[in-house]
Formats: sequence, structure tokens, C-alpha cells
Amino acid sequence: MKVIIIGGIAAGASAAAKLKRVNRDVEVIIYEKSSIISFGACGLPYYVGEFFKGSNNMIARTPEDFEKTDVKVRVNHEVIDVDFNNKTIVVKDTINNNEFTDKYDKLMIATGARNFIPPIKNIELKNVCTLRTMEDGKRLKSLLKDNKNKKVAIIGAGFIGLEAVEAVKNCGKDVSLFQLEDRILKEVFDKEITDILEDELRKHDVNLYLNETVLEIIGDDKVEGIRTNLREIEADIVILATGVKPNTDIFKDKGIKMLKNGAILVDEYGETSIKDVYSAGDCATINSFVTGENIYVPLATGANKLGRIVGENLAGGNIKFQGSLASSCIKVMNMEAARTGLSEEEVKKKGLDYKVKFIKDMNQTNYYPGQSEIYVKIIYDALNKKILGGQIVGYKDAVQRVNVLAACIFAGITTEQLGMLDLCYAPPFSRTWDVLNVAGNVSK
Repeated sequence: MKVIIIGGIAAGASAAAKLKRVNRDVEVIIYEKSSIISFGACGLPYYVGEFFKGSNNMIARTPEDFEKTDVKVRVNHEVIDVDFNNKTIVVKDTINNNEFTDKYDKLMIATGARNFIPPIKNIELKNVCTLRTMEDGKRLKSLLKDNKNKKVAIIGAGFIGLEAVEAVKNCGKDVSLFQLEDRILKEVFDKEITDILEDELRKHDVNLYLNETVLEIIGDDKVEGIRTNLREIEADIVILATGVKPNTDIFKDKGIKMLKNGAILVDEYGETSIKDVYSAGDCATINSFVTGENIYVPLATGANKLGRIVGENLAGGNIKFQGSLASSCIKVMNMEAARTGLSEEEVKKKGLDYKVKFIKDMNQTNYYPGQSEIYVKIIYDALNKKILGGQIVGYKDAVQRVNVLAACIFAGITTEQLGMLDLCYAPPFSRTWDVLNVAGNVSK
């Protein structure tokens, strides 16, 4: 049997590795458009911001590593067409500029996503950057090293935009952050959490502009400034962080089912609407653990987990993915925030009968150095009190406490059980009644 995997960055690499461990007799070939595979793009903001030096730290496995396990890897090879009926693909060798056809028995689509580029005037000017590929990171890193570039404008206040803020500030630059909507991270966190994070940005002298539309990048040859519907500011570098779009254009009109945004629909086995064709990663949906619905959550965790499931099933398995909680986290200057399960906005849209509780407490005892404020929001079923979602923000240990909430949702724990959950205690780490216990006990 021959398996072809289109894309080898995250989900594709995970699937290939698992597939070969399960069944070494399967012929596996990865076609990857870029020059690298198994690349952890999540590290890019920290590479750009000089938190670590070597770009190779973001590469988990090289093509040579895969070849040792008998996985054939063809980098700089772009799949430009597919025929699902005849089980063939057309591949372009972008180095030698020639095309050829290959045939598969089973196919995995792991083409990821690409940057969404908004219709802004003069967006092609020099010093306008995105931050998704290794090339993007190296280019932006070089620009930030240039002392002539003192002012940076970031368009978009999602995960990448906010991580870029910290990176740019760490390089000693002035930062202006523009957001089209009325708050940052609107699709991820509820307002109680984003209000706190916005205050943290302002405390660190980040110029935060909400409810503003960037209309034009000013300059003749390279960036000189930004013009919005409300103001003009000077800028030497512009970073576009306006979201991503599934990289699935070549599969449209081929009979494969997709969401409106182009994400390929898959079931709990990672299989698409076409037999013997699987998909995972930022180009595909993932099933929600809480609702069972197909959702689009372009995160590395889901890509690697569903990729692993697909690898087993490509090898002949029949393994179900248990579902995603869309758990995610971010560091915003000195604060950290995380969420898991459903947000209040999401439960509202679904018409669920729910309650919420938002509390402020302390992360640990006052007599050990390091005590700071921590905020917890619990969303739970109004009738059976099972936890539907949780969000936490603070200066210390917020993220790991959300991991506890993720386990609680998975186990079907109620707020009453959370209130009495036997969590670890020692003065440097918590109080006798941890903030999670407190949140559970007040969520009646």
C-alpha cells in the first residue's frame, strides 16, 4: 500500500511518524511545498524577539531523520492538482520547475493554512511582514536588528499579533497595535479576561488602538507610516497578523466537503467525505469534545493529535479522536491567560442553559514571595452543574490551572466536585483553598 501525505509541517509529519511505527511495510511519501518539514511555527515570535538564537530549535525532525525510518520526503515539491476518482496527484518540483504525476492508495491532506492578507493600500511596500514561515521569521528578525527601524505597527490583536508585541518590545522598539474589533482576542476570551490583558498592554506602553480600520500603509518604497479611519502614525515596520485561511484552494470543486472558510470537513477518524482521503491540521476541522460539532481551531496541539490518529488509521486502524476542548494559552507581557471548553459567547450562541462565575483571588499565600492576583471564570450547565468552559488570567500559574479545568471538563466534573477537588498545597504554590476550589464552591 502506498500513502501520500501532502504537507509535512505539523499534522502531516505526526501522521507519517505514527504510520511508520504501526506498519513499517507501508510506502509513505511526504510532498512539502517549503524547504523544511516538522516545523514548530509557534516559536517564531520568540525567535524574532531574541528569546533564543538558533532557528533550528523550531525544527523537530529533518527530512534525513524521516528517511532513516523509510519515509520518503520531497521538500520544495508543491502538489498543484488532485484527481480523487483516479487517486492521482500532480506535483511541481519548484527547484527544477518540472511537473509529474504520482498515484496513491490512501491520501492525507495536511496543507495547513496561509496568512489572510487584508485589502490595505500599499501593502506591497518594503518592511511589511507576516509571521508564519521560517523565511518570515528570519526577515523580520533582520529588520528588527536594524537600529534605523524604531517604530513597529502591528495589525491584528490575535495570538500572533500579541506574541509579536512582546517580541518587538523585547527588541527595544516602540509598538502600536491596531485591532478592527472592540477588544483583543475576541474570538478566544470573554470580555472580563481581555479587559485585564488590555490594561497589561497599556502598562507596558503599548499604543493600543481598538475599533480602528487600517486603510493605507504610507510610503513610497518602504514603510513610513500607517493611516487608519481615525489617525495617522509613523512606522518603520508593519507586521500583518490578521488571521489565517485554510490552504485548500486546489481541492475546491473536487467534491470534498468543506466549511465556508475552506476548512476540510473530517469525522472523528480524520477521514474526509471522500473514501481513503484523510485530513488534519490548520486545513481541516476538528470535532469538539463538548458539543460534538465540527469546529475550526488552527492550533498545533490539535494538528499533532489528530495527525497521530490519522497515522494509525492510514495504517489500517480504526481509532477515534476523542475530541478537542480548543484549549489555548498566551503570554501577554508579564501576564498569562488560558481558556478551555466553551466561552460564554459560544454557549450563548448555542442557546444552552448556563451560568457563569467570575472571581478574583490570589495565586498563593501572602507570606511567601510572589503572591499576585489571579482571575477565574467558570461557565457551567445551569441544571447539572457540569463545567462547560473555563478561563483564567494572572501573573503566575494561570495556564496550568486551566489544564486542570480541561481535565475536569473531560471527566464531566461538576462545580461542586471542583470545589472539593484535592489539589496540591504548599505556601509557594497556592493557598489552602486553591482559587479553583474557591471558584467551584461559589458556582452554585
